[in-house]
Order: sequence, then C-alpha cells, then structure tokens
Amino acid sequence: MDDDRDLQAVLRLIHAGGAAAPRRALLSMPGGPASALDAGPAVWRAAGLDARQCALLAGDAPDIDRWHDWLTATSARQLIAWHDPDYPALLRRMSAPPLALFVEGDVARLWRAGIAVVGSRAPTVGGRDNAATFARRFAVAGFAVVSGLASGIDAAAHAAALDADGDTVAVLGSGIDQPYPRSNTRLHARIVGTGTVVSEYPPGTPARREQFPSRNRIVAGLALGTLVVEAAHRSGALITARLAADAGREVFAIPGSIHNPMARGCHRLLRDGATLVETAEEVIDALAAIAAGLADALQGRLCAPIQRGKTIPAVPAEQQASPSSDGDPDYHRLWNALGHDPTGMDELISRSGLTVARASAMLLSMELDGRVAAAHGRYSRKS
Repeated sequence: MDDDRDLQAVLRLIHAGGAAAPRRALLSMPGGPASALDAGPAVWRAAGLDARQCALLAGDAPDIDRWHDWLTATSARQLIAWHDPDYPALLRRMSAPPLALFVEGDVARLWRAGIAVVGSRAPTVGGRDNAATFARRFAVAGFAVVSGLASGIDAAAHAAALDADGDTVAVLGSGIDQPYPRSNTRLHARIVGTGTVVSEYPPGTPARREQFPSRNRIVAGLALGTLVVEAAHRSGALITARLAADAGREVFAIPGSIHNPMARGCHRLLRDGATLVETAEEVIDALAAIAAGLADALQGRLCAPIQRGKTIPAVPAEQQASPSSDGDPDYHRLWNALGHDPTGMDELISRSGLTVARASAMLLSMELDGRVAAAHGRYSRKS
C-alpha cells in the first residue's frame, strides 16, 4: 500500500473490528480508504457499520501507531487489504475473507499455486515423516506449502519445504510478530527470511483459542487443495478440510492404521468424500490443471504474457530491455536491476524504486516465464 493516508485508514478500519462486510464495502468505495474515512459517520452507517464501529473509527486509536511502526520498519512487511489488487485471488473467493492481511516476506507467494498440509499437533513418527515427504515433493514440483505454523504436522511441512529450497506460507492465529507455539520461534524466523508469514491479526496480538478456526479459513483459502496427513476425530485440521471443501477446493487424506487414533480424522474425511492418496504425485496430478488456471489469473493481474510452449529467441540478456513485450516501464526498471548474480529483494527494491508487492509479483511472472531464477529469496537472470 503506497499511500500512507490509505495505510492509516485501513489500520483504523482494522481497529474498529466488528462485522467485516461493511468495512469491506468502505474499502471498495471510489477514492480509496482515506477518502471513505473522510466521508464521515453518515457514509459509514450507510455502508452498514454499527454505532460501536463508528465510534471506534472516530475516536483515538493509539495501537495504530505501533502497527504502523511495525509495517514501515522494513520493506519486507506489507499490509494487503480487500481493495488492493494484490489481495490473493484464491482467498478472495472464500466465505468471509479477511479484511486485510499483515504479511512479512515475499508477498508474491500468496499468488503462487499452493497446497495446504495440515494435521495433528502430536503426530506419530510416521505421520511426521509423511508430512515432510509430501511437503518436500510439493515444493520441488513448484507448489507453495501452506500451513499454520503449529507443532507437529504443520512445522514438519514448513521445514521440509524450506529444506527443499521451496516456497512456504505460514498463517498465524496470533499477531504477525507472535509465533505460536514459542517453540517454533526459530522456524518462524526462518520462514520470514525465505518464505512468507501471514496473519489477519495486528502485531502484538497474543494467541487465543478462538482465533485458530479463523486462521484455518485463511490456510484453506490460500491453497488449491488441502492435504490432511494425520488428525484425531476432533481436530482443527478437520475444520480446515471442511472450509476447503465448502469453498469447492480439493481435499485429500492419507489413510492410516485402524488402531492409530491419529488416523481417525482422515478416515472420517475419506468416508465424507475426500480423495485417498498414498503419494504426493497423486495430489500434484489432481491439482496441475487448476494450478495452470491460477497462473493465468496471475498473468491477468500483471498484464504481461507468459509464453507457454513457445520458443524464446536466443537474445543476449544485455540486449533484452524487458522480459515482457507490453512496454511496461516497471518491467524495464526491474529487469535492469537484475543481474546474473543472485540479488536479494531489498537490493532490487533499492535499484528499481518499485514497491515490494509490485516487484514480487513481476518476479513471479518472470520466473513462470523462464527468464528469472529464484533461490533462497534471491533472484537472477537466467541465461
């Protein structure tokens, strides 16, 4: 979000709390968030805000300064709100999508085809190994591994994706800066460095039990499909699977022993119509066509062609003014900022003058186009 007045306005709408639909309506008004807030209480009430929300919008909000300071401390932090064109397309299609997302890391991963890997916080050794094996294979195949940074299956999936030099997205049920459980603090820092951490809760928000089902809807919403590795009969992973199914997303489950209590949730899902899988390839094959559709949606967002099945002329990189043919000057600036040596995002932003959100989305497009290589959060031109 480039305009600081708009950023302040969105933070104030987050602070107001309450029903999200009226606040989304304000964000969708012409003129942007700041204009909607300047319109005053009559317009707020017409959008559907109740008296408490209106009072909070008009009153003092000291927390906003702290949230603003956290967001502006580094270019790796972003707030993506409902009105923002960078708001993830898949999440927008969910029931009750979040008003805004606090993001730390590469925002482009929120548009990448992802698979949610979820399950028990206390898995068996076999379940943990399965989570790591499947997540590693998904990462190598180019899918982002999405999970909730919980103990057990979630942590194993995130770590395996990172170990494979792949993408992972961690969705928190607490403030963006409050990893939970605390035992995952180092994993959280690792994901911030080379992956993406997301939360709808502002910095400083502690973990509360009632926030985790809301977190699960974002996990399901960011992914093309959800894989449940191990889950007890009553498990948060089953909530994620149900939310995914309700949104028309694919749900997969790994079967287990009838004597394993951690398999009962998966067996319940299978009885209810989830797809039984024994290998990661079965999941990848089932989602391949949908992933191609997401790539097309991304391309529409960026208005730059991805060349599928076409031969790219062998022109030296130094003679290529831009990786796209649409003449967008932003592409020229970013392409010129890239070199043959891997370069971090901060340096690319400094060289190009672009926002992190814009540069990240264009880099993903260039990567899909086969012109840019990405590894460990650093980017370079492909020969």
